Amino acid sequence: MLMVRVEAAGLYYVREQEKTRTTFLGNGWINTGDIFTQDESEYFWYAGRANEMIKVSGVWVSPLEIEQSLQDCAVVKECAVMGIGDKDGLTKIKAFVVPREEAKDSAAMLDELKEFCKRKLAPHKFPRSIEFIRELPKTGSGKIDRGLLRKRVLQ
Repeated sequence: MLMVRVEAAGLYYVREQEKTRTTFLGNGWINTGDIFTQDESEYFWYAGRANEMIKVSGVWVSPLEIEQSLQDCAVVKECAVMGIGDKDGLTKIKAFVVPREEAKDSAAMLDELKEFCKRKLAPHKFPRSIEFIRELPKTGSGKIDRGLLRKRVLQ
């Protein structure tokens, strides 16, 4: 988790005592909620937000890593990945994919994407469900609105 120390920072979140306690640590220290890894050359690499990590088969998985892999597939224009609980209480990885072009044969496109995932991703990172959608919902600042995607799944 990335921790930063700044002289000017917020003091609290309104009506969110627990979030305030875990974010504003005192003496200017802030827990950003961002996860980074460090390589052998001591460079830091962004791995995603802590609250978006998915635990699959006892292993923490970064949705960002899976999204970046999927973006390399020729049929993918844009995508979002999240963990979805199944009826047995297990978390499965679901990918929402905006295809580059309207596909006439979505079954063939799905097969191509699955084969691509099998080559690029470890088995526990493979999306168990892939849904093609016209566009990803976005927030006012242009970020993917994962809350709306989650509501879509729960409907």
